[in-house]
Amino acid sequence: MFARLFNRRDVHADTAFYTAIVARSRDEAFYRDLGVPDSIDGRFDMVALHVFLIMHRLKGEGGAAEATARRLYDIMTMDFDRTLREMGVGDSGLGRRVTAMVRGVAGRIQAYGAALAAADDRALEVVLDNNVYGTVHDVDPAALAAMAAYVRAQAAALAAQPLAEVLAGRPRFIPVPLPGGEPGGAHSG
Repeated sequence: MFARLFNRRDVHADTAFYTAIVARSRDEAFYRDLGVPDSIDGRFDMVALHVFLIMHRLKGEGGAAEATARRLYDIMTMDFDRTLREMGVGDSGLGRRVTAMVRGVAGRIQAYGAALAAADDRALEVVLDNNVYGTVHDVDPAALAAMAAYVRAQAAALAAQPLAEVLAGRPRFIPVPLPGGEPGGAHSG
């Protein structure tokens, strides 16, 4: 399936890149320390957040970056399709659900981009509360603040990383902070 969309080298490299994004999204520190719901919704939102962070880094960086971003988005879409099939969603509802998921990611990318452009973290906290913590009734304010600080710091760390390394599928992820600002979680990259 991938071979029709990409050349063989791109398939391997971009699939590995997407796998690194998903692995980071599944870092247990997000769920254990920052209160992200360990559910289908929570995991979806963590993938969407990290896809945003990578897309944000690649934005405006020229043709190779744009092509990589498109391929990553396509691989993500195919992963949604595969995951829903594994969960037992039949062909009749599959397209509609994948489309809804892809639109959800696109909306989140726009919302995160606008919030990250704001001078303070309030807008970022609101968008994280609505998405990452959308199914949580009483979000811990310290966890929400730590998540907002993480997003801002991770975006800055990716911006400082040489583009060639990011394009090669080796994004460097910072440690997941603990509520209260202490570093926690595992290093990646």
